[in-house]
Amino acid sequence: MSVNRAKNLGLPLMNLVRLKGAPILEQLHLEERLLRTSSDNWCIVNDGTNVPTIVMGMSGKPSQLLELGPVIQDRIPVIKRFTGRGTVIVDKSTMFVSLICNKDDVPNVQPYPRSVMAWSGSLYGEVFKDYVFGDRKFGGNAQSIIRNRWIHHTSFLWDYNVRNMAYLKLPSRVPQYRLERDHTDFVCRMKDYIERSDFVEKTVKAVGNQFTLKQVNLEDIDSYAKGEHLKSTRLLTLKELEEAMAGTTHNA
Repeated sequence: MSVNRAKNLGLPLMNLVRLKGAPILEQLHLEERLLRTSSDNWCIVNDGTNVPTIVMGMSGKPSQLLELGPVIQDRIPVIKRFTGRGTVIVDKSTMFVSLICNKDDVPNVQPYPRSVMAWSGSLYGEVFKDYVFGDRKFGGNAQSIIRNRWIHHTSFLWDYNVRNMAYLKLPSRVPQYRLERDHTDFVCRMKDYIERSDFVEKTVKAVGNQFTLKQVNLEDIDSYAKGEHLKSTRLLTLKELEEAMAGTTHNA
């Protein structure tokens, strides 16, 4: 039995951090820090982020994924996060839920992406069914797995600005469910199906069915996460974006 297991209920302990409008770069830095330096389980809920921002997976290439001309012209920040998978644009209408877990505290989940996603799908099944309504998607997720810990974080489109979707290119490789549809043709607004506050409370309740939750304030994080760690999440510079666009033009 894990040292984090709450003996009174037989459930593992999970620290809950609730944020509102925190910059997505700060949130990702926090998540990477907690994944790498803390030994606790964590649930981080952030209700919106302050400015529209593009977030790419760690191996994403701006020239292949972004309409760089408009991105540069409109000064849209571009972040490379420490996890893999796809590219999203997030803003005040995006809701974020991140789960950082010790492998031993969720023994039925193997430390592989498919197993982690199956577990999260079951958890969110208590809130709604999967990340799709009909054939339209309202959430995207990514994972990082290190040794005996992993993170699964999800961005949910409570609402979105159609104009912002134009900053993203149609990826060359797309899932079968997307069927080569444009961004606005395969995503939907979660607000059409659930109230914002209901989503947050139902999500916290669903997590609480599997963990004993302990509220932790952001200013107290230092007592849980200590020491140096690999910092791979970063904001791309204007020079990097301009060089990516120049390379695209040169190769055209």
